[in-house]
Amino acid sequence: MADNKLFSDFAPQSTQEWIDKITKDLKGADFDRKLVWRTNEGFNVQPFYRLENMEDKAFMNTYPGDFPYVRGNKKDNNDWLVRQDIIVEDVKAANEKALDVLNKGIDSIGFVLNWKDLSKDELATLLDGIFLDCVEINFEKSHGSVELIKNLQAIATEKGIALDKLNGGVSIDILSGFSTVGNFCQSEESSFNYLKEAIEAAKALPNYKVAAVGGSLFNNSGSSIVEELGFSLAAGAEYLSKMIDAGLSVDEVAPKIRFNFATSSKYFMEIAKLRAGRMVWANIVKAFGASNEEVCKMNVHGETSEWNKTVYDPYVNMLRTQTESMSAVLGGLDSFTVKPFDSAFAESSVFSERIARNQQLLLKEESHLAKIADPAAGSYYIESLTESIADEAWKLFLTVEDKGGYLEAFKAGFVQSTIKATAQKRDFQIATRQENFLGTNQFPNFGEVLDALPEAVLAPADKTAANAVCETLKPYRGAQAFETLRNKTDIYSKTNGRPKVMMFPIGNLNMRKARAQFACNFFACAGFDVEDHNGFKSVEEGVKFVTEKGAKIVVVCSSDDEYATIVPEVYEALKGKAVTVVAGAPACADELKAKGVENFINVKSNVLETLKAYQAELGI
Repeated sequence: MADNKLFSDFAPQSTQEWIDKITKDLKGADFDRKLVWRTNEGFNVQPFYRLENMEDKAFMNTYPGDFPYVRGNKKDNNDWLVRQDIIVEDVKAANEKALDVLNKGIDSIGFVLNWKDLSKDELATLLDGIFLDCVEINFEKSHGSVELIKNLQAIATEKGIALDKLNGGVSIDILSGFSTVGNFCQSEESSFNYLKEAIEAAKALPNYKVAAVGGSLFNNSGSSIVEELGFSLAAGAEYLSKMIDAGLSVDEVAPKIRFNFATSSKYFMEIAKLRAGRMVWANIVKAFGASNEEVCKMNVHGETSEWNKTVYDPYVNMLRTQTESMSAVLGGLDSFTVKPFDSAFAESSVFSERIARNQQLLLKEESHLAKIADPAAGSYYIESLTESIADEAWKLFLTVEDKGGYLEAFKAGFVQSTIKATAQKRDFQIATRQENFLGTNQFPNFGEVLDALPEAVLAPADKTAANAVCETLKPYRGAQAFETLRNKTDIYSKTNGRPKVMMFPIGNLNMRKARAQFACNFFACAGFDVEDHNGFKSVEEGVKFVTEKGAKIVVVCSSDDEYATIVPEVYEALKGKAVTVVAGAPACADELKAKGVENFINVKSNVLETLKAYQAELGI
């Protein structure tokens, strides 16, 4: 090959030289304030990373399949199981559906029993025709998990299937149950004794999981990524401690634990979360005295988050679940479930389930994301995120341990208060559009109208028991406040007509167009009938037009310089007929307020609270 001298004329640039150049281009703006991102996860993200940022990261010298598994559990691929959950109301019908979806690309089934007990004959009917040594079989929400495990072994033995070929698990999630209900079904002692019994019953099934760590509960309650990971690690350590105290070894318990995480829209963060989680968990298990590194692998099932899904403009949920699926599989996991785009508000349809399946199959069979081990490796940004998330999750884990472990920390209210503080911060960011929900708090579908939505769709899921001994976690969706706002307008409009909001563009062409577009999107979030205009030549023309249209709210859209004279004229002409609103935050705002103008909307407005106030003013 010829000697390539392409770069010989370019001297390498130091990080400081890059920063100096950027600072110069910022023209006096502060580098940190302008470009450094402070995350909800508790650490800063720099605007760029370089090779030198990798020098102090010991995990960079490991390979896929090697301890501490930051680069994945597998040495030569990134394969995962595509899972679909099936609600079991009738075992025959559930079996037929399972056989159908297994022919459509699924290789993992989750039977959701909703606390039903299955006899051995019912279980045999449910599994009829399914090759148990080829398909992962999971059971969710089962009362009789121990009996179910025994019956599964018996059925497999009768069919001549080697027990080490059975993959899947039952989800005994004592700590998530306590966290949502606020107490144990019977007692703490009996609950953990039952888990021990289940682990012992599954000894003959080396690839079958028993204990579940429900990290998705934290995610869907509004936690940060660090909180989801840190509290999940603490819950996993609690299971290890309780079972070891009960007489089992770490080698017996750790391989029976499965972590269930939810994946949000924070694309790169979610990739790093799974990598960081495996690394920290491997070191935790090793510290418990694992006899070999294989025991230290974290088994992960992922699912798309419920927290960021919306009822209005629901097809946008497909975009969310697609990027979530991609980040999850790039981060490396064992199985994944894409929840159908309409699952937040309806019983999933054949269409929505098909789309959900195919979203994963697209990534696996057409994008080939299962072929390359640790596809995110070497990205300076992702490697740095991995380290930052691991460090912060470890700090949170140690804080929980100092409080006596997950259960004691939860009883004391630490877990709830930590997540609640983050959730409230995120709610404010949604209300002020610092966190966007396309189609809900930003760029809504103007013509979309829904009937009255059930209360369960618009309220947090509160499963607190009457005998709860502490506050519980209540999963909710971040869009619920905006959805409640808009649905209130939809209901009002059925008998009262939809309140009209008219734009009043006048003066400077560029400013009036930009502000009219902003204001249209602003008021459409509340479900108002929004109408724009090409522009008025005079105040008189505009007032006549919006009055004839019966506008309840009129938004003046112009330049700051022109507001000082235009807005008072519009306000006086419409006084008593419509609410006059100014789009922007002009320097003359105080002068306008002195003349009676009280309503201003701009990019710093609390959109939710502002729209609630307009609803109240209009009697909605």
